[in-house]
Amino acid sequence: MRVRVIVFVAVFVAAASSAPAQPTLPRVHLVATGGTISNRDGGRLTAEDLAKSMPGLDRAATLTYEQFANVASSQITLEQWLQLARRVNELFANDRDLSGIVVTSGTDTLEETAFFLHLTIHDPRPVVVVGSMRNPSTLGYEGAANLLEGVRVAASPAARGKGALVVLNDEVNSARDVTKTDALRLQTFRSPTHGVLGIVDRDRVVFFREILQRHTAKSEFDVARLTALPRVDVVMVYQGATGDVIKALVDLGAKGLVIAGAGAGATSGTQNEGLDYAAEKGVFIVTATRTGAGRIAPPQRPQAGAGGQGQGAPNGPATTPAQQRRRAFSISAEDHIPVKARILLMLALAMTSNRDEIQRIFSEY
Repeated sequence: MRVRVIVFVAVFVAAASSAPAQPTLPRVHLVATGGTISNRDGGRLTAEDLAKSMPGLDRAATLTYEQFANVASSQITLEQWLQLARRVNELFANDRDLSGIVVTSGTDTLEETAFFLHLTIHDPRPVVVVGSMRNPSTLGYEGAANLLEGVRVAASPAARGKGALVVLNDEVNSARDVTKTDALRLQTFRSPTHGVLGIVDRDRVVFFREILQRHTAKSEFDVARLTALPRVDVVMVYQGATGDVIKALVDLGAKGLVIAGAGAGATSGTQNEGLDYAAEKGVFIVTATRTGAGRIAPPQRPQAGAGGQGQGAPNGPATTPAQQRRRAFSISAEDHIPVKARILLMLALAMTSNRDEIQRIFSEY
């Protein structure tokens, strides 16, 4: 009898030792900042609440979490942007085994926060920004699903090197290209010109293209010791707009202006007078388009006999001293929408006041 017991134990131990080891799950860290995804009636969900809300998380990743803020995205300040970027960089620097980071945000300014991280995080591992269009007290709340998909993207080796990503509604968009296109619908986040970067399906995360412009690990923007961002304002072009608004912004301390131009950058009313005033004061002027898509090319060098595009147009000839001064402070936004051109100009002005360097930055990012 004793011999049989010994044999049984030996066989059991041998079988246990030959069983395949369970794969180690990737580790993902959640940084919660608030937004609709947390805005439950009677009190906001915390980072811990969000972490516990995801069914199937134990099959996707090992999650840690922290509460950075818990406010609407429109209440996040520029100083908090800097703090958030420093915190994400710190997390990556201190934990080489971390697969990726998920940041929750309100959707109203999510595209701006994501683009700021796209430019200021110095690591190839993914930073995934998620949110929801419905709050936790609403029928059809999609926050837990978006969050779980964000964790899956952050855990995916395929997401490495693609910069900051925005994940909602089963889609992965680049922080560079994405914008909010509808005030209420779930499918609001789109990349109008370039399309989605990938999708999150039940079996895996699938990517379709790469981001070739500079970002994250290849970015030159260092916010480690930056305590404030230069003031940059966005000015909308509309029929009969007046230049006194531009002059007021300059007098109030704007270091840069982004003009959300009509069409390919046209201004209206007396705005050119305001822009001439801005250039006199040394304020840089970035021309973007209000249309939501389209590339504004950098100004061409004037050629003898070349036809103009009208006084004040970004590519028109500089013939008067005022126009020459204006040209020295004019930048093309390339294909950046106005709110993202503002972010890029703030970071550029924190580094340099050289016009050609600023234009290079807009052409490379």
